[in-house]
Amino acid sequence: QRQEMSSEQIAAAKLSWSQPSNEAVTITKSTTPILPKDKERNILVTSALPSVNNGPHLGNIIGCVLSADVFTRFSRLCGENVLFICGTDEYGTATETKAIAEGLTPQEICDKYHAIHAQVYKWFNISFDHFGRTTTDNQTKIAQDIFLKLEKNDKIIQESVDQLYCEKCDHFLADRFVEGVCPHPGCGYEDTKGDQCDGCGKLVNATELGKPRCKICSNNPQIKASNHLFIDLPKIEGDLKAWIKESSPQWTSNSKTICETWIRDGLKPRCITRDFKWGTPVPKEGFEDKVFHVWFDAPFGYVSITACYTPDWEKWWKNPQQVEYYEFMGKDNVPFHSVVFPSCQLGTGEDWTKVTHLIATEYLNYEDDKFSKSRGVGVFGDQAKDTGIPSDIWRFYLLYVRPEGTDTLFSWKDLQTKNNTELLNNFGNFVNRSLKFVYQFYEGIVPEAEPNEDDFVLMAGVTQELHGYRSSLSVNRQRDGLRHILAMTRLGNQYIQDNEPFKLIKPDRSPEEQKQGATVIAIAVNVVALVALASEPYMPETSRKIFKIINLPYLENIQLPANFTQLITAKHTISEPSPLIRKLTDEEIEIFKVKFAGQPDSAVGENKKSTHKEKKDGASGKGLPVDVAEE
Repeated sequence: QRQEMSSEQIAAAKLSWSQPSNEAVTITKSTTPILPKDKERNILVTSALPSVNNGPHLGNIIGCVLSADVFTRFSRLCGENVLFICGTDEYGTATETKAIAEGLTPQEICDKYHAIHAQVYKWFNISFDHFGRTTTDNQTKIAQDIFLKLEKNDKIIQESVDQLYCEKCDHFLADRFVEGVCPHPGCGYEDTKGDQCDGCGKLVNATELGKPRCKICSNNPQIKASNHLFIDLPKIEGDLKAWIKESSPQWTSNSKTICETWIRDGLKPRCITRDFKWGTPVPKEGFEDKVFHVWFDAPFGYVSITACYTPDWEKWWKNPQQVEYYEFMGKDNVPFHSVVFPSCQLGTGEDWTKVTHLIATEYLNYEDDKFSKSRGVGVFGDQAKDTGIPSDIWRFYLLYVRPEGTDTLFSWKDLQTKNNTELLNNFGNFVNRSLKFVYQFYEGIVPEAEPNEDDFVLMAGVTQELHGYRSSLSVNRQRDGLRHILAMTRLGNQYIQDNEPFKLIKPDRSPEEQKQGATVIAIAVNVVALVALASEPYMPETSRKIFKIINLPYLENIQLPANFTQLITAKHTISEPSPLIRKLTDEEIEIFKVKFAGQPDSAVGENKKSTHKEKKDGASGKGLPVDVAEE
């Protein structure tokens, strides 16, 4: 260790240790509602609004709400002024389809699944400042206001579109409500949906299906023209490109690539209306029987949910000079957040707060398969609790395998391995050992520390990991941030192993050796305190337990220090430690593997859905766009 640390690093460690925790005691509690403050860093965080057509699976959770939660908690830990907003996306054909399938009204579906999502996120300890929904008066008012401003600024055009119309049901059929024979040569799959064939995986137009049939009544629909409204993206393209050039350097690389793909060949007008009932009404004469398409409507859900949280919502949403805006999502949502949403904002001519950091993950797959609710493949959020595995373990593993640069895999065996080695044997072992030394040998009273050069080398090493942790999380390399925490506990374990304080403090050892043993224990306890702070964004319950044992108020008047320092000084009393992490056994892992393996795939192409989503994202021609945002 000595060779790895420079003299400057060791000198800095000495200085930091000599100034116990002063820099840490600076956080003040946020007032409610949280609003931007002068001379502070104000951060607005949103995660992609989950749809109410199902409960979230683990891939949804890591891609959106959990990643956003880690960054939000880290920002709060650094003393930033943060507002974290999310809610359920409740309009669209997906909701109507689910309502028909379950024999409920769309509103009943929304109420049911909003509650399921809220319960899942509460169990996962997602620390929203407000979790709302889009079926509100604020949503109607704000979305309609955006539309009217776009129309006033000549950014809306009207065109006729051929659609399938069911005479028996007396309405136009959205893509989800029609099936037929695939029109692509050599395929002929008979249950092709109105937007994509699950047989060959290719995109289709509903009007090109052979033998089309209504999914509701099985009647054969007819082609009929319908007038629709389009946002004239070509008129906004110049402003959009200028804004992207300014904003995108701070986006994830996949966000930039997907955005560039969408705008490379030039933007085309995009339809913003649909012929069904469940949505925000279009405030225009002649369009009273139509609603806004969910992809136009839903992004402004962030705004309306904030408006439900505070009447001063414009201080966040029309304040780009003071607010940094972070959006978290899976990569399939990038086109709507990088092109469509900001185009609508720009088209109004108002000074909106637009995304400054677009953070997108790749896909999380399940074992050797895709998550599928219909086939029972994979763990969904409402099932995680029933396994008896604590939410912190789920959080830890999902963040350990977070799909940051490429698709990753959820594996039960790997979850067991990471839990039993990294968490139990490394993290848990270090915390438990260090605290037990104080409780058993010093009656719970932290001894005096008189560090020597080797101790300062350890402190410099921990500080180096802390710097890596802070820099990783500040740019949302969340996997790296977690590895820096585990590196801190490895350093701590090695420090105890090298110095063997349990031998040095024995009565038959010299006073100098006993002092040395006491010093090692006191320093180890301070590493524990730092680890408790640093792990809070990842494992908040575990962090809370450690804080309770070391008798520090949980996240009150405490901020993540810049360097390793004395968070706990001599004579501080701790409580009796108890194990933090439990072992995952072979038996229970095998049970879960079988339970969540699902049924054999009977529907051709079920596994192709995730693979072909990016192809859907690229559909930008005129006509009714595919419902990627609703999936």
